Amino acid sequence: MAITTGASRLGTSAFSETSPVELRPNWTPENAKAVIHAVYRHVLGNTYLLSSDRFPVLESLLNNGQLTVREFVRAVAKTELYKNKFLYPHFHTRVIELNFKHLLGRAPHDEAEVIEHLDRYQTEGYDADIDSYIDSAEYEEKFGDSIVPYYTGFEYQAGQRATGFTGLFSLYRGYANSDLSQISGASSSLAANLARNSASAIVAPSGSSNGFAYRASEQGTMPNRAFGRSAVGSTDRLYRIEVSSLNLPRYPKVRRVNKEYIVSYEQLSSTLQQINKLGGKVASVTVAQ
Repeated sequence: MAITTGASRLGTSAFSETSPVELRPNWTPENAKAVIHAVYRHVLGNTYLLSSDRFPVLESLLNNGQLTVREFVRAVAKTELYKNKFLYPHFHTRVIELNFKHLLGRAPHDEAEVIEHLDRYQTEGYDADIDSYIDSAEYEEKFGDSIVPYYTGFEYQAGQRATGFTGLFSLYRGYANSDLSQISGASSSLAANLARNSASAIVAPSGSSNGFAYRASEQGTMPNRAFGRSAVGSTDRLYRIEVSSLNLPRYPKVRRVNKEYIVSYEQLSSTLQQINKLGGKVASVTVAQ
């Protein structure tokens, strides 16, 4: 199915004109090489990869038939290289956006999906959260054991919301662009629109007929900054974080129970990181406003 009739204008021709990369029965070493290249390109966000960054042991296991494509993808997403590129430098809402993009080929559909993965990361850890994408029914239906994940969010799918289609354009900025060189940097690209349950505007990526990934406001207006919101495009939605067993930074150490934080969506990740540093246990994350 074609991605869209406007594929060339929207910069998605690279995907509408190619087939998914699959390791079929009776595959050859060349087929395995193509799969490895496709996994590195997609899962690692089209970032520059040094020869020393490759994973020869994982590649060998795939070449010997000891790893499926799915397990190779899982292993790459759990490496320190992936974490150094996409986990450690970013706000966790941005991490979740990129995980959806790299592992399911789409953007988060709504705020509830982001909160679900935030909660799993806090309660079960990073590896369990990665497994939740790859072991999902959605991954099985789309890619199974043999297909390299690819962008599926550009296609019409039954039950898919418009926010998923437009949201992917905020994450995908062109075939020659990488996930480490986007204008959003470490911040979330979709937080504001997901909190409002609204679709984001489609700005054609680099490589489309427009040629630019940035488009200035037609009204020439400056972004508004509300009191207490330090980030451009931050939302009015607030969240309540309930914490137990927090270590207060004093001597002697004091344990305090049932501490509560009220923070914005953009402050969730940094606040959760600070709670972890103090040895706190997150009891719940709920909408406060």
